[in-house]
Amino acid sequence: MQENLYDDQVFFKNYMELRENPVSYNTLLEQPALQAMLPPLAGKHVLDLGCGFGEGCAGYLRLGAAHVTGVDLSQNMINEAKKRNANERTAYFCMDMTQIASLGENYDVVASSLAVHYIEDFDALARSVYAILKKGGSFVFSQEHPLTTAPKEGPNWVYDEETHKRFYPLSSYSCPGPRTEEWLECSVHKYHRTFSQVLNALLGAGFVIRELREPVPDEQTVQKNPRMVKEYDKPSFLLIAAQKP
Repeated sequence: MQENLYDDQVFFKNYMELRENPVSYNTLLEQPALQAMLPPLAGKHVLDLGCGFGEGCAGYLRLGAAHVTGVDLSQNMINEAKKRNANERTAYFCMDMTQIASLGENYDVVASSLAVHYIEDFDALARSVYAILKKGGSFVFSQEHPLTTAPKEGPNWVYDEETHKRFYPLSSYSCPGPRTEEWLECSVHKYHRTFSQVLNALLGAGFVIRELREPVPDEQTVQKNPRMVKEYDKPSFLLIAAQKP
């Protein structure tokens, strides 16, 4: 079961303000990398796990998808998706992504943007996604990088007295399990898994790994958001494209 922070009005308001920032990490770094890893979508049926306010669903239609289904645990998000990104070729459902078998459909592509680290049992999710994919279908997702989720005290850089970045204190990497981080004025609960646990869950479900990315910004992106220079020392995101043989 996912945690549903997005129906908390304070968190929802702060999150929407963050996503409307044109130089956010999502806009400049994570989303371009995710879209670049997708297979050709022309004529395909796509399932978006943790679809939020439907931005990704609208993007998949622009890339040629025949139909997109978006699921999200937050009713706030589903309401916003129907308001901002309604389309006759898009269907939105308020539901836990661990229950996708109940949709009773099969898909060519399952995509997910920064949502799977909220799932406790990723092995079970990988099996569920595999089961609803058509033969040759793809599972493409992004998550917080395991180096980010590892520290039990939260991901924080250490700075000197002049506020110059010194180092990132990595700890507890090999201790998987729940993590709590203060973000957007709320306590956010997620799950840490090592790199090998993520890959082995996919392989154990039957997937073939097609591509991995740990995206870093180019010079133009760093100029737009100077904070992103830290990505060269520790990536924020891990993206994986897996395929059902």
